[in-house]
Amino acid sequence: MGDMRNVVADATGPVLVLGAAGTGKTTLVADAVAARIASGAAPALVFAATRQAASELRDAIVRRAGRTTLAPQVMTIHAFCLALLRRWADAEDALPTLLTAPEQEFRIRELLRGWRGSWPAELEAAVGTRAFAQQVRAVLARARQLGLDPDQVADAGAAAGEPGWVALGEFLAEYLDVLDAEGALDYAELVHRARILLGRPEVADSVRRQFGAVYVDDWCELDPAQIALVRGLVPDGIPVVALADPDTSIYRFRGAHPRASAEFVRLFTTPAGAPEVAVLDTAWGQGVTQAEALASVARRLGAPAVDAGAAQAYRAPRPTGQGRVQACTFADGATQARHIAGELRAAHLDDGVPWGEMAVLVRSGRRQIPPLARALADAGIPVEVAGDEIGLASELAVRPLLLALDVAGRGGVPDADEAHRLLLSGWGGFDAVSIRTLGRLLRGADAEVGGTPAPTLVAEALAGLRPVPEGVDDLADRRDLLAVAAARVTAGARPDEVLWELWAGTDWPARLRAEALRPGDGAARANRDLDAIVALFQLAHESAAPGGADGVRWFLAEVAQQQIPADSQRESAVAGRGVRVLTAHRAKGRHWAFTVVAGVQEGVWPDVRRRGSVFDAQRLSSAGLGEGVVTRELVASERRLFLLACSRAQGRLLVTAVEGTEGEDDRPSRFLTELGVPVRHVVDPPVRLHTLRALVAELRRVAQDAEAAPGLREAAAARLARLADATDADGRPLAPDADPARWWGLLAPTSLTSPPRGEVVRLSPSQLEGVLTCPRRYFLNREVKAEPPRSSTTILGSVMHAVAERAASGELTYATASELLDAVWADIPFPAAWLSASERAEADAAVERFVAWQSGHEHADVVGVEVPFEAAIEVDGEVVVLAGSVDRLERTPTGDLRVVDFKTGRSLPTQAEAAASVQLGVYQLAIEAGGFEQHAPGAHSAGASLVYLRHDATPGWPKDYRQPSLAEKPHLSDDPDELAHPTWVHHQVAQARRVLAEGSFDARPGGHCQWCPVRSSCPARSGQVV
Repeated sequence: MGDMRNVVADATGPVLVLGAAGTGKTTLVADAVAARIASGAAPALVFAATRQAASELRDAIVRRAGRTTLAPQVMTIHAFCLALLRRWADAEDALPTLLTAPEQEFRIRELLRGWRGSWPAELEAAVGTRAFAQQVRAVLARARQLGLDPDQVADAGAAAGEPGWVALGEFLAEYLDVLDAEGALDYAELVHRARILLGRPEVADSVRRQFGAVYVDDWCELDPAQIALVRGLVPDGIPVVALADPDTSIYRFRGAHPRASAEFVRLFTTPAGAPEVAVLDTAWGQGVTQAEALASVARRLGAPAVDAGAAQAYRAPRPTGQGRVQACTFADGATQARHIAGELRAAHLDDGVPWGEMAVLVRSGRRQIPPLARALADAGIPVEVAGDEIGLASELAVRPLLLALDVAGRGGVPDADEAHRLLLSGWGGFDAVSIRTLGRLLRGADAEVGGTPAPTLVAEALAGLRPVPEGVDDLADRRDLLAVAAARVTAGARPDEVLWELWAGTDWPARLRAEALRPGDGAARANRDLDAIVALFQLAHESAAPGGADGVRWFLAEVAQQQIPADSQRESAVAGRGVRVLTAHRAKGRHWAFTVVAGVQEGVWPDVRRRGSVFDAQRLSSAGLGEGVVTRELVASERRLFLLACSRAQGRLLVTAVEGTEGEDDRPSRFLTELGVPVRHVVDPPVRLHTLRALVAELRRVAQDAEAAPGLREAAAARLARLADATDADGRPLAPDADPARWWGLLAPTSLTSPPRGEVVRLSPSQLEGVLTCPRRYFLNREVKAEPPRSSTTILGSVMHAVAERAASGELTYATASELLDAVWADIPFPAAWLSASERAEADAAVERFVAWQSGHEHADVVGVEVPFEAAIEVDGEVVVLAGSVDRLERTPTGDLRVVDFKTGRSLPTQAEAAASVQLGVYQLAIEAGGFEQHAPGAHSAGASLVYLRHDATPGWPKDYRQPSLAEKPHLSDDPDELAHPTWVHHQVAQARRVLAEGSFDARPGGHCQWCPVRSSCPARSGQVV
């Protein structure tokens, strides 16, 4: 390193320094600049990749200089460009405002909405979508990176015969005109303007007099415009040192490319000769195994774009550490998280690795960080997630405030779903039981509500459209608060002012503060919630959103469009006292003693989904429109990101993946085997946790174990007694579960032979079916909220229901239905590109079947789609309320009602199973009980149908099953218990009510177990009690 430091510090011309991960490139820059300061040489100008990297590098230089000096010029290229424009702005001109990425995207959407130009007909349906705006923004940035003007983009489109690109060039011109009028710049335009300014001799001469050398860290992460700016800034004869690691160039989506190293050599070659190419040949902190693993991945990237000798030395640095590499797979994500938690804790307790010296890296922040961070925190691991790692809109504590702001911006009148979510949140302070009680109070207070569903009554009360029952002060307070917030919006208040009104007007701040100060697991969660809310207020305060309803819409769009990594509003330093959980992109420039690279799944890593389905920015070049990025290049970009993640370890590396049976994203990535180390499948990882709660559990197990030695049981009991008496500084028990008074099983078991009388049970059709299929799965999914996230197949079902809704409101053709699919398809999170293509083909076929079915039923009298209902029935002398909505409700010529339920599942029922469909049966019973009285008073059920859109009955026509009406077939069997009820559906409802009332949620094995999300803990599989 010493010789290399001299080469770099004493450079007299251009030097390209190649260094693999961990070879000390940034350290070399700090040493070289400090040496220049010590020698009294002319100041150096240093470019770093990010603001945080610039700050850390500046501090490192000052420490090495060892004496008081002016702060070295260390900055990002964007900071340099902004300072340049402000320094040379005309006196009468206002200083330019730099738009953040969300602000730019919002501005683009606003301009697209009001643009007077015209898009080709095939793009009209997509223009208003967020995906379209994102792709337009990417093309705008690409054009400026290449130095292209709007007319050149339009010319490229015309030459390629693509009118969409011609229109895009015209839109770019208007976009730049609007930003000029507003005195605003986006990041790409900022660099473009700075390049133009440096073209003025007096500007270039003035800037060049301020430095005697230029150092650029992470040269291969510069886009073409930034590279051109550096070349224009540095004249021949001035030392310029570029440090590059082509194998970990990861920002191709921002215009960077690993070939930038070769571009440096080309740009700085002069008649005096080519730049010197030096190589850092020592990998500090890496062991032999890790070096071999990294080299194994790097070999699949092809040779770097430098001469062969330098490339060979660059790819083979000498390891100096003792690190090791492990690769493991697991049956599911929960097992993976438990194993990672166990390894982190063992490293801390057994090996003495500080928490702050460990990190868990993932590919996708939005999808992978929240569940993994929660799982680690639940296992007692101190976790640190930077505020800008997760989009604000995804934070659970932020959602109710944004929803309340949205409602206030629309006059303070929420719909039933919005009211339910608001009241159930921390902002509302209600729970599910109190909301149901409120609905009954509202119904009892007004005899004229008729068939109005209880959720609608609650929403109307929250909106001030009906009186709040006496004694429900919390609801009255929230109603008044929404009304005040809505009035402030009408009066022109800014979003931050309205948000503060909504926040400070409740007791939620006090509840969160108390929870944050209380010991226990809830404190960490409350602190995270408070951090997120503070970040929301900071963003609102700094937002350029105007006042009034337009400002509310502006700000909500700004929050929703925040990307990961986010903009400066949420960049935050972490304390370094916990395990970092972050994306691989955010790990660049950092190292840890123990690094876990988690969730390395095929379809997630590599993620080769096309980002530009309409406009692919990578197609645009100085020569016109090309073919864009091929899949091979996307895989190479993802491989470089994986290599970067694995190279963050300076000691121990653990790479994990899930190898299950649930779909494409349950298959380990090809990258896992490219490491060249054995992949171990962990079947049953240790689950013992080193936490206070785990200690109490272990002591209780021993104390109650009749087969344990008496002395051991007595020792366990004595320790439990000490823990039960232990309190914190405020007198609160530290281990309340150590007190035998809180233990289950010490009292004699009670029995409940009949459900408690007078209790009203409320059930939806899906809940009823879930209870009857498997009470245990129902309880874990619905009550414990252990249900997994919605899959792409489930989301597809929602999309198809939206198509059906569109059909009921007007004429539907295959073309218009396909446009609906196009508008939403890019936002469906498919785990792999091929799966997206496959599902899209099936969706198109399903749409075609639906259009055919719709045309065959065009004369049907459609009462409505997604029609809500609520009906009270009596079973076994008790009242049960059935509530939900039907996909499609038709009126027959006799005035009766028929229900149609659309299905997008892959498996088909038998005719007997369809006839016994509990869901259809509930719909029919709701009709008979007056659940649709407001639509068809006195109507009876004419039966129901299941329409399976994924399957053909005849080519191009969906499979259709009919369920007889309850009048035709009131019972399905000769079971005496069933015959004791009016219909077979009454019997099913009675069974479900009995399960819920008794609280006996047993496991019921069956064919459904194959797809059960909670089967790993099912006692029916293991024969044990859980």
